[in-house]
Amino acid sequence: MTTAYLNRIATAVPEHDVHNAFVIFAEKMLDDPRLRTVFRRMVSRANIAHRYSFLNPQKDSGQFSSHDALEFYRPGKFPNTARRMELFERSAPLLMRKAVDRLALNEKERFGITHVLVTCCTGLYAPGLDFEIIDHLGLQAGVERTMIGFMGCYAAINALKLARHIVRSDPQAGVLMVNLELCTLHFQETQELEQVLSFLVFADGAAASLITARQQGFALDSFKAVTAPETRDLITWKIRDLGFDMQLSGQVPAELGRALQEGELMAERDDIDLWAVHPGGRSVLDAVEKGLELPVDALAASREVLSCFGNMSSATVMFVLQRVMQRARPGQRGCAMSFGPGLTAETMRFHGV
Repeated sequence: MTTAYLNRIATAVPEHDVHNAFVIFAEKMLDDPRLRTVFRRMVSRANIAHRYSFLNPQKDSGQFSSHDALEFYRPGKFPNTARRMELFERSAPLLMRKAVDRLALNEKERFGITHVLVTCCTGLYAPGLDFEIIDHLGLQAGVERTMIGFMGCYAAINALKLARHIVRSDPQAGVLMVNLELCTLHFQETQELEQVLSFLVFADGAAASLITARQQGFALDSFKAVTAPETRDLITWKIRDLGFDMQLSGQVPAELGRALQEGELMAERDDIDLWAVHPGGRSVLDAVEKGLELPVDALAASREVLSCFGNMSSATVMFVLQRVMQRARPGQRGCAMSFGPGLTAETMRFHGV
């Protein structure tokens, strides 16, 4: 059976670092001074230094590709879904091109692309990003396109699973995968502290990857989903009149840690040299580390990505895998893992070549 390889990964974020501006804005939005105190304390514990957005927190920027964040998120008049999707349609292609260009496909690789996979849960339009990618790279019109939508943070693992199926069924196939999210489109005006804290970690980002039968990068060995029982309501993501509405329960880390501790991965962890865990937040990484009894430095790449970029939904695990790939040695065995609605952990086993 043909082996599929994740050959290489490129990543990109918008130019505006919005983390500090968001913290100031969100704190002012909370009317209750007690909630503000708790919010400040949680900010100090988040272990996030930077998050990026296509929205510019500096008023009157005058930049062509920027949108005024203060105008977009005006207290008492947050944008409706149509306005949010309008900005997605204008801004997502810019970030896509940045990521795809950094992948630096040569002519042979471009000519060899037979499939384009796109994951996104923060914006929808058609013809969409799949067509934008084909046009940008000048790919053949007959390239097969698949949109993997609304699966949340674990969508990239599912897309890699599909890419593996494609390459195993056709060794000549070349799969270009793009994971793109504009999470900062969906900030909501609310007095609910748990919801405000969920916005504290999210950011915009994109990754582009090449998957082929060429022996380079990481071999994609196997995939498995782990679902925690009776947790369906802990993460929800629904389209409403004022954008996409996320509910992220504070119970997620504990339930996730319990599911991992009781699952098969616990018995297999000693066989794993490399960990590429989706940084859904500091508490999520702490729960994985504790649940699987991992060494203190096992999730170093995940914590780096969280600090430098926050949580970019489906693109985030690819940022982690990129870092792991840069440091990996041939023969090392790894596990990638992302979490999302379900409550589900999608896992991928791989090894370096």
